[in-house]
Amino acid sequence: MTVRKGKKISVKITISIQEHMAIDVCPGPIRPIRQISAYFPRLSPTAEPISPNPASPLALSPEVGASGGTSRSLLSPLQAGARGGGGTLSAASSIETSVDICSSDSDDSTALGTLEFELRYERATSSLHCTLIRAKGLKPMDFNGLADPYVKLHLLPGACKANKLKTKTVRNSLNPVWNETLTYIGITEEDMLRKTLRLSVCDEDKLTHNEFIGESRVALRRVKPDQTKRFYTCLEHPPPLPSPTAMGAALRGMSCYLREWENEQLTSLEERGRLLLSLQFLPPPAEGEAEGRRGGLYVGVLRCAHLAAMDVNGFSDPYVKIYLKPDVKKKSKHKTAVIKKTLNPEFNEEFFYEISLSELVHKTLEVTVWDYDLGRSNDFIGGVCLSCQVQGDALRHWMDCLRNKGQRVERWHILANELPQTTCHD
Repeated sequence: MTVRKGKKISVKITISIQEHMAIDVCPGPIRPIRQISAYFPRLSPTAEPISPNPASPLALSPEVGASGGTSRSLLSPLQAGARGGGGTLSAASSIETSVDICSSDSDDSTALGTLEFELRYERATSSLHCTLIRAKGLKPMDFNGLADPYVKLHLLPGACKANKLKTKTVRNSLNPVWNETLTYIGITEEDMLRKTLRLSVCDEDKLTHNEFIGESRVALRRVKPDQTKRFYTCLEHPPPLPSPTAMGAALRGMSCYLREWENEQLTSLEERGRLLLSLQFLPPPAEGEAEGRRGGLYVGVLRCAHLAAMDVNGFSDPYVKIYLKPDVKKKSKHKTAVIKKTLNPEFNEEFFYEISLSELVHKTLEVTVWDYDLGRSNDFIGGVCLSCQVQGDALRHWMDCLRNKGQRVERWHILANELPQTTCHD
């Protein structure tokens, strides 16, 4: 065969179906099956040209000419580029590049963020201090890729507007710093054993409703009295709260759990705030002592905390009434002054009942908190009864008063929305 100078010859090779199916079958180690993304690599426009994979099993199209023409592999998933690129890119490296570019589906980008805060419980003042320090890596909630975060605090069970505390809002930040301390007043040691603090991070929107970012829950029993404990927690989605009325036959085996859940919800509805009372019983003066001192029971109404809001403005106009029952002569009623527009009133008023110790043992001290409304009936907020027939903190407070004659005993009490042997009217 004679070839004239300056002319090129094209060679056409036909491949049978058997050769086509057996093209990647060869002795040696088993190679991974290429994915569809290997045939369409995601490359940057500034990337260097790609040369064919040197480990390609067979090149079916020979090089044509010696003038720097292109070479192409018919079954190679990568397109061949110019040889002057310097460097190769295999299918595996192509897949890794696409994963790096599409890293928006990774766990780091879907995380809600972390929250750093401190808790301290002071036993002497019955107060719980929560210091919100900072948050990091919050989930973007606004169109600008940022958020306007703030933190809300609730005590569980019994979460309501009365015991909600809130920090300031930090604008346009995913790593806000608050350094703000919020304080719960009237937290007893019993509360520290059975309650949980919920910290919710939200995004504030002025035109629409605020959006929830994530929350963290801490059991208060992890905090030791008079010691500061720092927490670093990851924000989580709130746990689902199943409705017992919506459960089907498939969840009948959870009846015990649902019954406990219902009891917990009913218990949480009973808390309407906190009341700080002081009791002191002074025995009558003996012969030879000063006659100016009277013997009896001194009841001090000091303050209330986290009362339920009864008015449309989100506040109440609270005052306190006390009775010593049974009250046959209807003369045991005492009432404090009304404090306007507050959920944490301070009264600091003291009342006296002239009574002997033998008579006081059979009496019941009833203390109720009301919301004053002009021109209509007042609203009942909550109350507590102290006597020898009750249980819990009320019984301990009453017995400490009777045993420690002459000493003033102060204690916080949880206000209940219903009282035994009391009529809720004014």
